[in-house]
Amino acid sequence: MRLKLFLTSLLFACVVEPLTGGATAVGSDRLQTDIAQTIKPLMAQYGIPGMAVGVVVDGREYVFDFGVASKATQKPVDANTLFEIGSVTKTFTATLASYAHIAGKLSLADDASAYLPQLRGTSFDRVTLLELGTHTSGGLPLQFPDDIKTDGDALRFYQQWKPTHDPGTSRTYSNPSIMLLGLISAKSLGGNFTPLMQSTIFAPLGLKHTYIDVPAQEMANYAQGYTKSDAPIRMTNGPLFAEAYGVRTTAGDLLHFVDANIGATNHGGSLARAIGATHTGYFRLGAMTQDLIWEQYAYPVRLDTLLAGNSDHVLFDANPVAKLDPPIPAGGDVLLNKTGSTNGFSAYVALVPTKNIGVVLLANKSYPIAARVTAGYQILRTLARDVAYGK
Repeated sequence: MRLKLFLTSLLFACVVEPLTGGATAVGSDRLQTDIAQTIKPLMAQYGIPGMAVGVVVDGREYVFDFGVASKATQKPVDANTLFEIGSVTKTFTATLASYAHIAGKLSLADDASAYLPQLRGTSFDRVTLLELGTHTSGGLPLQFPDDIKTDGDALRFYQQWKPTHDPGTSRTYSNPSIMLLGLISAKSLGGNFTPLMQSTIFAPLGLKHTYIDVPAQEMANYAQGYTKSDAPIRMTNGPLFAEAYGVRTTAGDLLHFVDANIGATNHGGSLARAIGATHTGYFRLGAMTQDLIWEQYAYPVRLDTLLAGNSDHVLFDANPVAKLDPPIPAGGDVLLNKTGSTNGFSAYVALVPTKNIGVVLLANKSYPIAARVTAGYQILRTLARDVAYGK
């Protein structure tokens, strides 16, 4: 049952969706009030039409819906609203790669050219799959050049690319890097990326409203995105887009994925082990540890530390890294996070597995990463506090 709660401000409506039902150790009234106090000012400051905020506490999942999915129709955000999650998609791609590794279909230690004959004799003879998944390939750019229009163009780009750093020595955040990892992972599993993601990751996790290609019958639930200047926009498909930023999903489904990440180290199934393995730490950049796409911090963590790790300097610049040998195994007291952006949508996810808490922020407008991280941090602090005191 969904309970509509009219907040003191008439500006937004908040709908609470108890996805797992029943009472929770964290009082739902207290939780709804604390989250609204964080989200309402954020939406007002940046003119965000609609948001869905999900939290998980000890396996109990709640989603709070705010505002509208479209300013034109005034349709409210609800449990079925689909958001673009941008680069949060990369955590799913990393899971597929990890699954292929555990299944013995590839080794993350192998060079990328071992799996694509078209790359033999290129720079990818000395770039490993692990380096693709940790942004340490040697300088692959943030985006493909503008003249790359097709998957064939992308392959020719990879064939001609030359590193600017020795692989494994510097981190340069890159879409083409994870795109190539996703392409190779799907090939190793004997199929194409989108159907494999659906059958191997989405369906087994019970993600019933998560898509790369939104079906016609779901288009009415697809939120309208808005640029920073409020122009309506949605993502257009580009070469290998699915592997890096192609997922559209609901807050509830994404929260299921976060909860699966929280519990992954406690279960023995191959998919759970694959999810848990993505939390292994491979490279150190300041206070941030680079996992397989996930970005890790020792917990508890200060907000300024989290903001520094999610800064433009880390996103856009090449930064020297220290390789962790041996890698840090999953399972410690850490916070994992990932941001995601398209031109009209903004996403942020963060979780603390040992505390059994996590948060998902989805919005149908482009707004600053620092504001998302701050809001997510505030909500996680509330969850940690209330769990500690049994409220």
